[in-house]
Amino acid sequence: MSMDRRSFICLLSGAAWTGLLAAHAQQRTMPVIGFLNFASPDGYGPMMAAFLQGLRESGYVEGENVAIEYRWAKARGDRLPAMVADLVHRQVVVIAATSTPAALAAKAATANIPIVFETGFDPIMLGLVSNLSRPGGNITGVTSQSGGVLTPKRLEVLHQLLPKARVMALLVNPSNAIIAGTDTTGARLEAANFGVELLVLHASIEHEFDALFSNLIRLGAAGLVIGSDPLFTSRIEMLGALAAHHAVPAVLGTRGFVAAGGLVGYGGSFIDSYRLAGVYTGRILKGEKPGELPVQQGTKFEMFLNLKTAKALGIEVPASLLARADEVIE
Repeated sequence: MSMDRRSFICLLSGAAWTGLLAAHAQQRTMPVIGFLNFASPDGYGPMMAAFLQGLRESGYVEGENVAIEYRWAKARGDRLPAMVADLVHRQVVVIAATSTPAALAAKAATANIPIVFETGFDPIMLGLVSNLSRPGGNITGVTSQSGGVLTPKRLEVLHQLLPKARVMALLVNPSNAIIAGTDTTGARLEAANFGVELLVLHASIEHEFDALFSNLIRLGAAGLVIGSDPLFTSRIEMLGALAAHHAVPAVLGTRGFVAAGGLVGYGGSFIDSYRLAGVYTGRILKGEKPGELPVQQGTKFEMFLNLKTAKALGIEVPASLLARADEVIE
């Protein structure tokens, strides 16, 4: 081999090695987001796409200039403390704590790493922040308003569909006392306005769902409002299918529930709130302080109706509800 050829090969090898070192250096310096969620990734595709879209709007693309460490508790709240402790140990730049239990776990774990939460409840009531306009400290986020104030609204929608009903049921998860208490208080006040008796039913694991639906007729409940607990929102297809199987008029706040056979979905837009959480995460990566970013309140609400389910249940959907629906599944 000639000297010139040998030199050329060495030059190419050196260039390749330099490029490899540069790539590794970029990986080491790429900021890392810790993404924490109570549920499992199944069914969260649209929300994750919205979160990543929000990041892109702030100038960050996963794998190009930011990395994400995902932690899914798969509806096991007891896993969250260890998961967030691991993210803290890894010294992620910011924690995106999507879902109420994840937000509470993140806040309890660190007062230093910035946190962006996504919740369907009042963050002041949850103790996440003390002020919406200037949250202070290391935390800010987005509320979709899908729980708390909207649980009574779901009962109102169910009452419009079943105006002669005198007994309704509310499903809550007693393991999450704050969420269960908020849902119960609001729903009871709304039921009293309608002169409806409200039965409060409990489920803390998914294996209790089937028996609960089976008992509704025996209990005399004409319909069911499913609370805003992440246990339920992470099992929307299962709950929708059970509602259809047991012929129970039921309301939850997501489209997936209705597509699986549930009667009505009504709530804040999770797509919108996850996108906003992504935007805030990107802004913090750029150097903004979370305590100076006001908590954003989602203003987009969605209603989905399953007319096939309504027909099977013998329910005539009022024209006023049809007009309000964002989507009608037939």
